[in-house]
Amino acid sequence: MNNYGFNPKEAYEEYKNLVYRLALARTGDINDAEDVLQEVFYRYMRNKPSFENSDHGKAWFITVTINCTKSLFNSAYRKRQAPLTEDIKGEDMEMDTTLSVVLSLPQKYRTVIHLYYYEDYSIKEIATLLRCGENTVKTRLARGREKLKNALGSEIDV
Repeated sequence: MNNYGFNPKEAYEEYKNLVYRLALARTGDINDAEDVLQEVFYRYMRNKPSFENSDHGKAWFITVTINCTKSLFNSAYRKRQAPLTEDIKGEDMEMDTTLSVVLSLPQKYRTVIHLYYYEDYSIKEIATLLRCGENTVKTRLARGREKLKNALGSEIDV
């Protein structure tokens, strides 16, 4: 039984990219993704979970990341925030076309696309992680692909 609970550094190195990418896909904001990353690893340190294997650890981190992004969106602070009226971007924050189009998708499509294409989860596994039906996942994946195809035109074959 592999237990990452006794080595936080190892768990951080193994799962930080997964957590950050999923948080970015769900929030669409670099700063929010960094906040979620910190919160997920804070919860890891506080709870000290034991994992049977790397798949169990991966599922735990995905579930906690999803829960943290939900908490972020439902927070009273977040509901009182007003969006900036100007589009402020630094040179280092410019994104490539594909990433910016993916981030512009509604959250339900971004999450499913990320888990399917970037984390290689099956439709059944995604349904379990998101606590929804397989047909819901299939529909979101199909609609997300269609939106990507329309936005990117002939640049990509999805």
